Amino acid sequence: MLPRLASAAVLIPVVAVAIFFGGWLIALAVAVTIAGAFREWDTIINGGHRDWRTISLMALLAASPFAFEAFGSLAALALTAVAVAVAVVAADSSRAYLFRAPGVALLGIAGIAWMALRGDTADGIWAAIFLAAVIWLTDSGALVVGRLIGGFRLSPEISPSKTWSGAIGGLIIGTIGGLVVWLLASDSPWWIGVIIASSLSVLAQLGDLAESALKRWFMVKDSGDIIPGHGGILDRIDSFTVGGIGLYILGALHAGTGAAALGVLVW
Repeated sequence: MLPRLASAAVLIPVVAVAIFFGGWLIALAVAVTIAGAFREWDTIINGGHRDWRTISLMALLAASPFAFEAFGSLAALALTAVAVAVAVVAADSSRAYLFRAPGVALLGIAGIAWMALRGDTADGIWAAIFLAAVIWLTDSGALVVGRLIGGFRLSPEISPSKTWSGAIGGLIIGTIGGLVVWLLASDSPWWIGVIIASSLSVLAQLGDLAESALKRWFMVKDSGDIIPGHGGILDRIDSFTVGGIGLYILGALHAGTGAAALGVLVW
């Protein structure tokens, strides 16, 4: 627990600064995150082997947030599409063919969703804080409640350590945290905030389970060890990928692709 807390004490201020200032700083943070996460994804599916394909795809993914900042979402989406095409054409094994392109697509789209949610407005700051609060508190709540209460396993075939008590505890704590941010950020009815926060918490836990399933399939415990107490980058952002994409889709459907943060917060 102490390494986890120490890592959080470093990571939370870094993320907070990137969210607050936005622009090229958030682009840099997203670029490092998705490139590092893909490196771990590729390591999982290829048994630690990395070559020019891994480096090329990391570079394309890292360029996407900067393209978003400079030219908009279509440019970032085009780069992600190129990366997916490269992953398919340059596949050197059945594992790479089946798993590399989906990893590129997932991380590339997640990066675009994070950039679009943050945008360049105050609403973007609050939407990013809302996303981070729900997901971090869901993860932390699930860990603490699961260890304190234990009980029936949530999905022993995928992740033997996860319990129903932890999942429910994470849902409750994540929803409460999201509601607190909602009340600070939005004048819309509180119950809408509860619905969005609870849905986001469920999506976050599904993202966590999906990454656990991937690691289980390839018999890997952690995606990496770069973050003490937490494992790899992919272990930390698995919830953010699915959650961020889901929250962006909600906001974009409600207020348009150029105002996703407003669409999340104002009803």
